[in-house]
Amino acid sequence: MSEDNAPRNRKERRAAAKSSGKPVEPATSTPKLKMAQPDRSGPKSKTMMDLYEEKKALLEKGQPFDAKGADAHVMDSGGNIFDAGLMEDEPIGLVGNAVFWSLSLSMVHLMLDVLVYSQYRQEMEWRPIFERTLFVLPVLFVLTLMLKSEIASRFEMLRQLLFFIVAVGAGCYVIHAANRFGYYAVMKRCPPLGTLWIWSVIEMRLEFAAASVVADLGYLWWMGYEVF
Repeated sequence: MSEDNAPRNRKERRAAAKSSGKPVEPATSTPKLKMAQPDRSGPKSKTMMDLYEEKKALLEKGQPFDAKGADAHVMDSGGNIFDAGLMEDEPIGLVGNAVFWSLSLSMVHLMLDVLVYSQYRQEMEWRPIFERTLFVLPVLFVLTLMLKSEIASRFEMLRQLLFFIVAVGAGCYVIHAANRFGYYAVMKRCPPLGTLWIWSVIEMRLEFAAASVVADLGYLWWMGYEVF
């Protein structure tokens, strides 16, 4: 059949099919689909509710869990569970986390330095303030890098005790210096020690942090010092 004699619409195509003895099947014919009953045997794997119950049971036992799998937690010889490579799983990594904390703590040091100047009504000397802040920045970076590493996480109790000792020692010394020393000594010593004090309290568990605050307040009361 030439292109000139080809059917131009559906009516002509049906007529051509009828004359050739091969009629076109109507569009309303029943589709050939395989019929089967749905599977009512239940889920073949763990459901969201099953996973929820498992995680809830771990939390009730005091065991932390990781969303990426239980392999991220290791049990030490004392039976304590810690996060292996905790900072490695952070989106910014261990180094990025240390940079974030060191910059944040440097801003705390800068704020405390400014507050000390304001406390003694001294003329603000911005250059030495920024120089001291830049000096403590690499020190804070090294400290946060070490104390937030995988090795430190293996000795979590020792890490908590270290922060507790630093918090109590730094807190008591800041209280003593603010009440006994002259303004020049306070300006030199209180900002870095105050920064370590604040950081230690942040890093400690609630019970250790509360105990350190009680110890500092007890020292304040025992020595008869004043806060303001």
